[in-house]
Amino acid sequence: MSFDLRWHRRDWLQAGLVLCLSGYSTWTRAASLLGVRIWPARDYTRVTIESDSPLQVQVQFIDQPPRLAVDIQGLVLDQALRDLVGQVRPDDPYIAAVRAGQYSATVVRLVFDLRQAVRPQWLNLPPVEAVYQHRLLLDLFPLQAIDPLEALIRELRQSPPGPTRTAPTAGDPIAEIWQRQQTPANPSSPPLPPAPAEPRGNERLAVIAIDAGHGGEDPGAIGPAGTREKDVVLALAMKLRDRINQTQVRQKHGDFQLRAFLTRDGDYFVPLHVRVQKAHQVRAELFLSIHADAFFQPQARGASVFALSQGAASSAAARWMAQRENRSDAIGGLSQIRVSDAQVREALFDMSTSVQINHSLLLGQELLGQMRQVGRLHKPQVEQAGFAVLRSPEIPSVLVESAFISNPLEEILLNTGEYQDALVQALHQGVLAFFKRHPIRV
Repeated sequence: MSFDLRWHRRDWLQAGLVLCLSGYSTWTRAASLLGVRIWPARDYTRVTIESDSPLQVQVQFIDQPPRLAVDIQGLVLDQALRDLVGQVRPDDPYIAAVRAGQYSATVVRLVFDLRQAVRPQWLNLPPVEAVYQHRLLLDLFPLQAIDPLEALIRELRQSPPGPTRTAPTAGDPIAEIWQRQQTPANPSSPPLPPAPAEPRGNERLAVIAIDAGHGGEDPGAIGPAGTREKDVVLALAMKLRDRINQTQVRQKHGDFQLRAFLTRDGDYFVPLHVRVQKAHQVRAELFLSIHADAFFQPQARGASVFALSQGAASSAAARWMAQRENRSDAIGGLSQIRVSDAQVREALFDMSTSVQINHSLLLGQELLGQMRQVGRLHKPQVEQAGFAVLRSPEIPSVLVESAFISNPLEEILLNTGEYQDALVQALHQGVLAFFKRHPIRV
């Protein structure tokens, strides 16, 4: 093999960083590429290289100017890799450009010109059923992780004041960050929207976490006409966000301006436990995970609502549904490197209490009461199973199956603005009905 490992060691030490994966057998043939994809997002950008056999990679980060050199063994430069250059989006926060070349007979070098310094992580994934073959995932994270609460505050600062907007008050954790940011460190940052002349001293923000299921490498269920679950649920989540952001809830102990937080606001993968963590970081009052159901029989139809079960599932169908949704991490490519403390993560999951589950069931009932006015329900009661995305201590959490995307008629409905708006209205009214019976925490 013409690849000179000693030369690379010396060169990379001069660059300041050597990262390598090992443990693969000697390559006897070049791997065949099946796909190359880039998934940009605020949290991180993912590059996926899919092949018919596993790939070995060596990564070198150079800081002046910031760029990343990725040497992939067992690969020959082809059109798919050349096309990677054109996949870089102008709004990608991390990648400015990509260059590809045949470094040696069996090594392809990709050079990523970066907009900022990154923390690269990568993982080789085995095939996932009939969905993907071998995948090399290269994730580019910022040196300092994005804080969801800080991101939410930035959105608040940049939003134009609405008829119900007031400045948050002392004692509110979100308000505290708001007040700290009234004098931005960056002079180019947009100014805060003006507060009303006479703000109500008892008005606060209440955050609703909206989780659009799947995303990125995980398309979710795919309808007979090709509709992808990840696309339609993101559209629903954004419409629900807009409606919630225009809502004020008046309660005995004060008025609350509702504010939606999206666990993902674009087409990218978010691990299930990260979705839960984000909801806790923004101190959400409720967690709504939105999906589109699927079954191997196209006749199945109707909307459903699920809550967490600490024991057995409420039905065989609920158990099957939880197993399908929990596969998202394997399909999307959960990087074990990203889970810095697995024990903490497991402890978080184990903290789900009967109180949280009971409140989730009550929330689900309110949602079903509104959703039955929109269309058919698959089950008239809230079902329960071991959904990983619902394992959230303290926060009432439900998973909403908006319709059966596997049903040709309901797939059509999911793509119509009329049905989307009606369903979003029902979810919105269900949230308000829950808050009437169960006051927002002070």
